[in-house]
Formats: sequence, structure tokens, C-alpha cells
Amino acid sequence: MTRERDLEEKFWKAIKHDRTIMLGLSDSHDDAQPMTAQLDGDRESGPIYIFTSSDTDLVRQLETAADATAQFASKGHDLFAAMRGRLSLYNDRATIDRLWSPFVAAWFEGKNDPKLRLLRFDLDHAHVWLNENSLFAGVKLLLGADPKKEYGDKSADIRPS
Repeated sequence: MTRERDLEEKFWKAIKHDRTIMLGLSDSHDDAQPMTAQLDGDRESGPIYIFTSSDTDLVRQLETAADATAQFASKGHDLFAAMRGRLSLYNDRATIDRLWSPFVAAWFEGKNDPKLRLLRFDLDHAHVWLNENSLFAGVKLLLGADPKKEYGDKSADIRPS
């Protein structure tokens, strides 16, 4: 498996497991907000879906589709990503039914809540970094190794097809 493919797998697994991203529209850097990301079923890749409310600033600014950015840090801070893609309203009933969960239900008055909106984030590009633990980097340095050399294999560009 290539380094890029390995990092891409780690990225999608981390998104699926940790879920929180900072999402905003590309033309406004002050509107990014924490959102809960979901992948559809057992998929190990995008698109990324986000349940939200019609009264959020993000939805109000999003007419139909727009360029968007998202940032992600895994809970253990061992993987980071900066993402760009296309964000759109995607109120597909079948997708809502598949992704609906007790966690989502806690925020709405059911699947027919008039404020319920499903967003779809189609990733164009992501840059992913694995975080080399500073303790290990210190040990490598003490043993005469250059931790920067190994760090070169800890990042990758992802461009889903």
C-alpha cells in the first residue's frame, strides 16, 4: 500500500470515528463552526454529511451550493486535516433515514422537523498530517536519528475520485 493510500485510509477512519469538523464557506473565514460529520453506512470515504438547522448562519449563507473548507483534528491529536470541497443542501429523505440516530434525534423534533437540514460536503482535496509524538521524536534525537527525515512520510494530499 502506498503512503498516500495508507494516510487516506487513516483519514477516513478518523473522520468516521471522531466526527467533529470545523466547517465554513470558503469566502468567509469567520463563519467556521463545529459540526458533526457522518459517513454513509460502512463507507470508508466521502461524501461527508452533516445534520444542522435552517436557522444556523451557515445554512442561511448557503443558497444551493458553495465552495467550503473544513479542518479536522482527531481526538488523540495524531491526525490533522485541512479540506476543501463543495457544500450543498441535500435533504434527500432516503439519506436522512439511513443516517438518522438517537444523537441526531436529540436535536430535532423528529425527521419531519421543518428546521432539519442535511448538508453534503463533497471533498475536492484534503491535506492530511500524522502527528509524530514529541516523546518519540526526542528519543530518536537522543539515539542520533533525525526525526524530520521520517516526518516527510507523515503527510499526504488526498483527491477523491
